Amino acid sequence: MGAIYKKELKSYFTSMIGCVFLAIMLIIISIYFFVVNMLNMYAEMSTTLSAITFVIVLIMPIITMRTLAEENKQKTDQLLFTSPVSVTKIVLGKYLALLTLYAIGMAVICTYPIIMNMYGDAQIAQSYSSILGFFLMGAAYLAIGLFISSLTESQVIAGVISFIVMIFTYLMTNIAGLLPTGHVSQVMCICIIVAIIAFIAYLMMHNLVVSSVIFVIGEAFFIIMYFVRTSFYDGLILNILGWFSVVDRYRTFSLGIMDVSALVYYLSIVFVFIFFTVMRIKKKRWS
Repeated sequence: MGAIYKKELKSYFTSMIGCVFLAIMLIIISIYFFVVNMLNMYAEMSTTLSAITFVIVLIMPIITMRTLAEENKQKTDQLLFTSPVSVTKIVLGKYLALLTLYAIGMAVICTYPIIMNMYGDAQIAQSYSSILGFFLMGAAYLAIGLFISSLTESQVIAGVISFIVMIFTYLMTNIAGLLPTGHVSQVMCICIIVAIIAFIAYLMMHNLVVSSVIFVIGEAFFIIMYFVRTSFYDGLILNILGWFSVVDRYRTFSLGIMDVSALVYYLSIVFVFIFFTVMRIKKKRWS
């Protein structure tokens, strides 16, 4: 795993992708930091980081799109996955390289509260809580992008899909607020979500039987629940879409609150999508 980690981390700088990502990230955050914190004299980082969460979502696909898609395109994945190293270690090595690249940028940002404190009484605890939440949010998006990269051979397709998915999770709460709240409308929305889940399961496993079973059982369950217990659908869509909102969990950190549930949520997202990536590769390996 160590060799894969070093190889991947080195490749981000030899291909300039890592440098471009860090440059964009740090330039944007530094501009906001100078304007918001230095010129307008805000004594904490949460305002600055909250303002640029959308930008981070936009640039995450830059470093995740090539991770496994390039291996698939050049067929080097066949050599890599027949090596003595387990698939789990390969995926972890690649993910840790992504996380290290992101952590380098976050390490620079960690100096900003110290700079503020040199010119006044900065809110150090709240600032570093915001930075921690921002780092965890990025770690979750990296895991999602890594999984999407494993689904295709095209870096462009991986980047576009990652962009769409990340934007969708960013706007999840706003989208949920626009959806109708009637029970019938919520049943229809749930059925669409079940169909999407079944489609994703097919992309992962390429097993029509399993994805069909997920679709049929899921649709039947939610339709039956409509007739048996209508109150089950009170606010259901809002709760479901709210759970998928990766950015919403960051807001508790931006308030200086070390939210354990948000921490567990981000770590769960990382674990689930790394697990999905491993399962996807194993399925391809044995097919």
